[in-house]
Amino acid sequence: MEIIAAYGTAMLILAVIFGLYMTWGIGANDLANAMGTSVGAGAVTVKQAICIAIIFEFLGAVLAGGHVTKTIRKGIIDPTSLVDNPEILVYGMLASLLAAAVWLMIASAKGWPVSTTHSIIGALIGFAIVGIGPEAVKWGKVGSVVLSWVISPAVGGTISFLLVISTRKLIFDTDDPLKNAKRYAPVYIFLVGFIISLVTMFKGLKHLNLELSALQSFGVATLFGILTASIGWIFIRKIKDDPTANRSFSYASVEKVFTPMMLFTACAMAFAHGSNDVANGIGPLAAVYSIISSGGDVMQSSTLPIWILLLGGAGIVLGLITLGYRVMLTVGKKITELTPSRGFCAELAAATTVVLASRTGLPVSTTHILVGSVLGVGLARGVGAVDLRVVLNIIISWLVTLPAGAIMAMLFFFTLKGIFS
Repeated sequence: MEIIAAYGTAMLILAVIFGLYMTWGIGANDLANAMGTSVGAGAVTVKQAICIAIIFEFLGAVLAGGHVTKTIRKGIIDPTSLVDNPEILVYGMLASLLAAAVWLMIASAKGWPVSTTHSIIGALIGFAIVGIGPEAVKWGKVGSVVLSWVISPAVGGTISFLLVISTRKLIFDTDDPLKNAKRYAPVYIFLVGFIISLVTMFKGLKHLNLELSALQSFGVATLFGILTASIGWIFIRKIKDDPTANRSFSYASVEKVFTPMMLFTACAMAFAHGSNDVANGIGPLAAVYSIISSGGDVMQSSTLPIWILLLGGAGIVLGLITLGYRVMLTVGKKITELTPSRGFCAELAAATTVVLASRTGLPVSTTHILVGSVLGVGLARGVGAVDLRVVLNIIISWLVTLPAGAIMAMLFFFTLKGIFS
């Protein structure tokens, strides 16, 4: 308690700096791969991707980002034994933020799309083992995280595979692909609006004190889906057949229908990412804030201040602008060749999986889901359409993430403890 009283302000300043560094890493790595499909498919430019991210990442973080934060703060480790030594938990959270941020910076510079969720979880496990004891780690929760390495890309890949097959059956393999593309496009866009808004109603608005019943949530989500479908239809109905473009690629005119559709999935992906992944950067920061503001109360459940959510959103957007292009290139260009229709299927599948996962509060990885979705799109065209060397490198970087975060967190924990003790 004395250490908290003496150094509380310095600790909070460090928490804000490390939290900003961590969210910068999330933007450089995680948000970059969320937007990589849109950029890789040629539906949006890098500048447009950044503009979309600024708006919808902020909205996702502020409107729906309060839910997963609890899992990060209290789900992975049990802090009850630190009631009399709150400073240990503060050192641990600071060390975890710094360790995860450093690993993300290394991975982003290499162009590896790693999991920011698993970076912070690995770091928390590392701190808990040396700072509290191995028994403080909730190994059952860690097991579910490891399981999500398999489940989340598999779910994303399956949904994207089915979406590609549906576009093939309903649009590409018909007598008049352009006419059918215009006919079914609003249905796909409706799904984007409906799914994102429904899960936001279900999980994200508690800290805004908006309580809706299940029926009301379905009603609002349906209206939102109809609204997005109507806006999409206005964009799509103006698209005309282009015989010149069709000469070089027979489906060029049909792909033009999917380009505005990808704008909707890019917005949805940025929103879903903000709602699910901002927690990775601000969860430990919120824990430090609550301990220091309460004078050392480890177990209190504090409300999440809006400035922490805004700080998280700002850091993420900054990361995308400065270093995001490397990971965008890997996801958008190197795994498989993407067109607007394939990119749309990958992003809709990924956004759906992310919001379903965040509904359960399970800290899954947006990266794993999106890479799985892009893989599903590639596999729908056959194994030869996927660059397996790139996929293997990505999987190796995933496996290294947990131990890398844990080892660095251990080192930083002892360093911080030495500085403040």
